[in-house]
Amino acid sequence: MSLLLENQFPQLPSIKEISTKSFLESVSHLPPFFDCLGSRVFAPIKADITGNITKIRAVYESDPVKYETLQKILEVEKGTYGSEWPKAGATLALMWLKRGLRFIQIMLQSLADGERDENNPNHIRVNITKAYEGALKRYHGWIVQKIFKAALLAAPYRSDFLKALSKGETVAEEECLDNIRQFLVNFTTTIDAIYEMYMLMNAELDYTV
Repeated sequence: MSLLLENQFPQLPSIKEISTKSFLESVSHLPPFFDCLGSRVFAPIKADITGNITKIRAVYESDPVKYETLQKILEVEKGTYGSEWPKAGATLALMWLKRGLRFIQIMLQSLADGERDENNPNHIRVNITKAYEGALKRYHGWIVQKIFKAALLAAPYRSDFLKALSKGETVAEEECLDNIRQFLVNFTTTIDAIYEMYMLMNAELDYTV
């Protein structure tokens, strides 16, 4: 069974109704995705995602009714933090979490679309690079970008990565890619909705780390 299909995201009723509980349940299964990349160099991204999930969960569990949806978290914290918002609380954690999720989404979509380096068809560096440039690079300073370049060199072969996604089972490549495409449907919709929510609430920040 695919690691991804075991943890499908639910279909969204609307942008304003992303259930915090359901979102946390789905997203909490994603950090092991970075174990499939096979190198400790990707550990910082995994740790960042895990840490942001923990921060959001702590806010939600403090009052599950008040923070029933992700939209409500942003609305309540906007009133609570005042001029410090959106660079505070679960709002900031979700801002960075969505970027990590976008990294996963772009990488998987690139694989599903068949994008590859024709000179090194069994490498996934082209897919990881596209994901990094599309989701994270603009928010990273020079040092963090250098760390990522080192991570690229440690990226696994395409075949090994797909086998890891299939939890070690030998599965036909096209079947693996079909599993990825199924997973991407609701996953992409959820991420797009969160990005749109941040845009509509003017909650996006553009600083680098």
